[in-house]
Amino acid sequence: MNPNFEHDACGIGTVVQIDGKQSYDVVDKALHIVEKLEHRAGKDASGKVGDGVGVLLQISHRFFSKIAKQENISLGKEREYGIGMFFFPQQELKRNQHKRLFETIVKNEGARLLGWRTVCCHPEILGQPAKDCMPYIEQAFIEKPEGIEKGFAFDRLLYVIRREFEKSCPETYVVSCSSRTIVYKGMFLVGQLRKFYEDLQDTDYQSAIAIVHSRFSTNTTPSWQRAHPNRLIAHNGEINTIRGNVDRMLAREESMSSDFLDANLKKILPVINAKGSDSAMLDNTLEFLMMNGMPLAKAVMITIPEPWKHVPMEEHKKDFYHYYATMMEPWDGPAAILFSDGDQVGAVLDRNGLRPARYMITKDNLLILSSEVGVLDIPAENIICKSRLEPGKMVLVDTKAKKMYSDVEIKNHFATLNPYGEWLDLHLLHLKDLKAPDKKTQMHTQEERNRLYKVFGYTYEDIQDEILPMAKNASEPTASMGTDIPLAVLSNRHPLLFHYFKQLFAQVTNPPIDSLREEIVTDTTVYIGSDGNLLQEKSTNCKVLE
Repeated sequence: MNPNFEHDACGIGTVVQIDGKQSYDVVDKALHIVEKLEHRAGKDASGKVGDGVGVLLQISHRFFSKIAKQENISLGKEREYGIGMFFFPQQELKRNQHKRLFETIVKNEGARLLGWRTVCCHPEILGQPAKDCMPYIEQAFIEKPEGIEKGFAFDRLLYVIRREFEKSCPETYVVSCSSRTIVYKGMFLVGQLRKFYEDLQDTDYQSAIAIVHSRFSTNTTPSWQRAHPNRLIAHNGEINTIRGNVDRMLAREESMSSDFLDANLKKILPVINAKGSDSAMLDNTLEFLMMNGMPLAKAVMITIPEPWKHVPMEEHKKDFYHYYATMMEPWDGPAAILFSDGDQVGAVLDRNGLRPARYMITKDNLLILSSEVGVLDIPAENIICKSRLEPGKMVLVDTKAKKMYSDVEIKNHFATLNPYGEWLDLHLLHLKDLKAPDKKTQMHTQEERNRLYKVFGYTYEDIQDEILPMAKNASEPTASMGTDIPLAVLSNRHPLLFHYFKQLFAQVTNPPIDSLREEIVTDTTVYIGSDGNLLQEKSTNCKVLE
């Protein structure tokens, strides 16, 4: 294989101890996965600076209790404190100003800042461009107020604090701020993540969840902030519909409502940071939905739905997707996504299955999922089963319930929580049921039509090749999706208004599918057209993983 074509997509991986038992082995295995994914990570021409590498972990109470004592900080019990991971400016005066502002916001929200810690790093291993733009990395420890429950409720408060701070100090990037998870990432080569952060070398750092990512930048330039994982997800692929998704989320801000949102409206909005990458903006949306009370797995189902319109499917699932399709359009594109809130870990594949996701379950109760097989040397006798995510499917592990859920179990659970079909029957308005105004169609002579064609800029080709075929067949004519016509703004012929607009989505999978590593060999293969319709389906018997 030509090595020039090996950099074809980001690399993702996760190691999860299904029973929730924390260990350094989980962290170590995840770091080994990302170190094996060098061919899925971008780097500069010198080969010394990477596009970005990172890991999302549970907060290790054992490790941070030890570290806090060294800093004369008393943390209290597990999950009774939150940790903010910050990329501050290197300039000391500006950094201190931002820290004081964060402390003020924490106090105003009824919490208490326990202290700051400078993260032990080794910048000497970095390439010069990465070192030149390296932030000053610190951690903040925030005490949980007495009147707030541990877990989700406390994370909600930390979310409000973070959003207030982000809007006040856009120059400082908050990598993560949670009582359950923490993210270590940066502008590294894959082998530098473990070496850069001393925390990741300490065997006292124990976690039951680890998500890793090696970045190959496609739509945005590399930076410390744009490395993955984000606060909830690690993403391999691209969201081709991102401009429309973001515009519609911003438009919804006027009509969205919940008790939590109404109480913190000015602190939280806008939902999306429009300067982020496509995956960062998806992360913003998922986090917003989760903080307003929607389970993370359900939010993922709604934003990245499987094909449902013209695919054989149980009626209750179809009703679920139909109901939420009236409120949220798909975040569509070739993508494999890992997500976690610190208790649950899941993975989902786009409806066309254009990114790979292979997984295995071992006898010692580990789920290992990655962009490809072979990332860890697991003896065959220790593997219970091997499988892969199919197009539009999900898998979920709940470390509190100590159970792994199949796609069928996840979707049946959420689709049967409410009578979605009944709600659709009662409230859905169909265009075909709207009464047309009883007005006679205005008719023109051919001479008048010719004059109107000239006034409104219609050409002979527009009439013969587009309008007449649509009128006769009630469908768009087949044509090339590319365009090589001159820019309308430079024309002196007064082009039609829609000639001034161009498509803003990718025409092809980019990067291209790797024919060797991403070959799809399945029991069920579904091909979906650009309009979301089922083109072809080939099925054989397939055992559902329990």
